[in-house]
Amino acid sequence: MTMTEITGSDTTAQTRMRLGLLALIVALAAIGGAWAFQLIGGYIPCALCLQQRVPYYAGIPVLLAALLVLRFRPQLNFSRLLFFGFAVIIAYSLYLAVYHAGAEWEFWAGPSDCGGNAMQSDDTSTLLAQLETVRLVSCTEAAGRFLGLSFAGWNAVSTLLLTGLGLLAALLPARAANRSSI
Repeated sequence: MTMTEITGSDTTAQTRMRLGLLALIVALAAIGGAWAFQLIGGYIPCALCLQQRVPYYAGIPVLLAALLVLRFRPQLNFSRLLFFGFAVIIAYSLYLAVYHAGAEWEFWAGPSDCGGNAMQSDDTSTLLAQLETVRLVSCTEAAGRFLGLSFAGWNAVSTLLLTGLGLLAALLPARAANRSSI
């Protein structure tokens, strides 16, 4: 047994697994944070905020599939394709987050149809009661800022990190160089 076998030398599959697990933690924290701010903090998301969540809902299962393939069949390169798919899916949320943050900072116009959900009722008294409780949320106004960034800005940061982690995991070379030969 060599010293590298005893110490457990880092392989590409292990590095890919670490990157994937880090991406999973960040993705779950980001979507969990969005839900916590909504349900616990009382922040009502606008339509664009809700659209930014959809890539998480699609990307996290793809990321889990990549991790499972990597765990049980590390010799298959299919996990690399799944990591790449995750990166592409999350990159769409990055695009939406940058667009949303830019609209909040008035760098460009926001969507014209972003302002809340439409109310529906056949009864005027019900409609009036709904008007008293509905709070419209604009896509061009930040609900709040933390360290200078809005929720959309922080989503841009997290999705940039997630896209990078997914791409890095996908594009790592198939075999790691043996450290003992250096």
